[in-house]
Amino acid sequence: MTESDRIDATILELHARVCKTMAHPVRLALLNAMRDGERSVGELAEAAGVAQPIASQHLATLRGEGLVNHQRHGQEVHYSIAHPKMIEACDLLREVLFDRLRGQNELTRHLDTTP
Repeated sequence: MTESDRIDATILELHARVCKTMAHPVRLALLNAMRDGERSVGELAEAAGVAQPIASQHLATLRGEGLVNHQRHGQEVHYSIAHPKMIEACDLLREVLFDRLRGQNELTRHLDTTP
């Protein structure tokens, strides 16, 4: 195995870990809520529509994978996105999903109008 193969394997493993971490709707909602900057756990929980302890658990998972930063401000903990390109990646994937849904809707409409 060459050095390049080892690097590729490492990147693939990291990619899979990040995707696994991102593979939860609450975590995606939390990241989306941070797209405009740092927010408190309470604000993030409200934006994601979950209880604060649930938000905290998911934020800990994101933090453990290095996807978010955290800072304590008095009694509150605030989170922000560690790598802004993660939002770009999420936005690109969302565009693909919208295109897919549009295609499915067009196919359904076509099938509904076919005699």
